[in-house]
Amino acid sequence: MSIALTFPGQGSQQVGMGRLLAENFPASRAVFAEIDEALGSPLSTLIWEGPEDQLTLTENAQPALMAVSMAALRAMETEAGFEIGTEVAFVAGHSLGEYSALTAAGSFTLADAARLLRLRGQAMQRAVPVGVGAMAALLGLDIGAVKDVVAAVGGTDVQIANDNGSGQVVVSGTRAAVEAAVETAKAKGAKRAILLPVSAPFHCRLMQPAADEMRSALEQVSIADPVVPLIANVTASPLRSAQDIRQRLAEQVTGTVRWRESVAYMAAEGVDAFYEIGAGKVLTGLSKRLVPEAVTQTMSTPEEIRTFAAARR
Repeated sequence: MSIALTFPGQGSQQVGMGRLLAENFPASRAVFAEIDEALGSPLSTLIWEGPEDQLTLTENAQPALMAVSMAALRAMETEAGFEIGTEVAFVAGHSLGEYSALTAAGSFTLADAARLLRLRGQAMQRAVPVGVGAMAALLGLDIGAVKDVVAAVGGTDVQIANDNGSGQVVVSGTRAAVEAAVETAKAKGAKRAILLPVSAPFHCRLMQPAADEMRSALEQVSIADPVVPLIANVTASPLRSAQDIRQRLAEQVTGTVRWRESVAYMAAEGVDAFYEIGAGKVLTGLSKRLVPEAVTQTMSTPEEIRTFAAARR
């Protein structure tokens, strides 16, 4: 079996996530403690107790999701003797999940990843005043049809933010352009075309100020070559060096998350098992649809991790 680990992005957060991991596994508990210390604030309390409106703020949700992913992974390592360096072919993460994936692969320390993600969330929120931008999900159109929608709207005010596959494409840009894209998509036969409840237009050119901030921050952080290749959002191909990682993570802020192509690349390279590490099961659902013959599994609860460990004995 050839394994890829995938790490979820924003939207998978919920109050209480990861709490059972911390209560059951000392290694998971240590992850939350280290991240709280790195940030100088009790993020773990916010994750487990809320309030939800504070957890969903971008600057909190991003490090929180990374924390839960790493807590789950550390439990896999200690309970099941799982080793990324010898057992995993690729890692990949959806948007902020790339930071989780790179932390898992040894490129970032937990502390640096937490601080970078807090900065990333703050920078993305600062980049565009609330109400200026928007994002929309266009469902039931393939990527070619969505490119036609974007072209029909015209200009550079809207672009494809996420190509998730299976007829799930997200566009991002100025509110007027995104609203026009919604109406155009409906006219072209989209099953649904809906504005998303987000605080900023992620993964589009409006995020350039945030990309510049992240480029500067990434230059100041120590990054190691990953122990296994990362399939990058912006290229849907493997990254193996620290310098490439710096470049692509900065580009990722304004670039398209090419998730459909990333999963297709891994499958073409022989991956036949996709484990989603952390909160939610969004990526597991996408993997099932994109590679129906593959094994798919979420790793987010003590039960899932103990079952995984028992199967390896």
